[in-house]
Amino acid sequence: MHATYCGPAPLPGELATSWNLDPILLAALFALGVGLRRDRAGLAGVAVLAIAFVSPLCALSAALFSARVVHHVLLIAVAAPLLALAVPAPRPGGIVIPFVVSTAVLWIWHIPAAYDAALTNIPVYWVMQISLLGSAMLFWRAVLAGDGAPVDRLGFVIAAFAQMGLLGALLTFAPTSLYAAHRFAPLAWGMTPLEDQALGGLIMWAPAGIPYAIATIWIARQGWSRLKATRA
Repeated sequence: MHATYCGPAPLPGELATSWNLDPILLAALFALGVGLRRDRAGLAGVAVLAIAFVSPLCALSAALFSARVVHHVLLIAVAAPLLALAVPAPRPGGIVIPFVVSTAVLWIWHIPAAYDAALTNIPVYWVMQISLLGSAMLFWRAVLAGDGAPVDRLGFVIAAFAQMGLLGALLTFAPTSLYAAHRFAPLAWGMTPLEDQALGGLIMWAPAGIPYAIATIWIARQGWSRLKATRA
């Protein structure tokens, strides 16, 4: 099956009407929302998934690599921690393995052959999405569990953003465009494929750091509150 899940790359004038109303996807999101209806973080996570997969962002990510980066950041740095808070780990676990796995998954899917395969084959596309979200949830569940020392947890959050920033830097300064899936569509949006790729790298490098900064503040405040409680 050779097709882009979100549909053909839209032209600028078509974007507003390019919603993804796949009934299976909508049913899955509805079921997940029902299951997490009592948890605000979980419902927020489902809403983020809806933005990523239902809104015109899904179609735009078929056209622009930079939009695909936004899509991935929403999955791994916004939806994943929210869902991790809603579905915490049943028992404490280490952070090292989830960090290594989530990092490896992110980098593997940005290998050009793997990336292009995901955007031209629907089953591979869903392997990409599920593995990115699932591995990120494992990482955030370990980080947000609150069992490790705050300094260690903060260190892993910083490391997670650093490795994404490194990948973003490599993409920003790459001398050629790497992804055949975005070889022509960016031209309709006023960018060359290389400019689109550089913009995607910059998004990884800067705006993507906002969720990680929020996570570091949350962990630091949590650690400070526990320290005050032990001294009281």
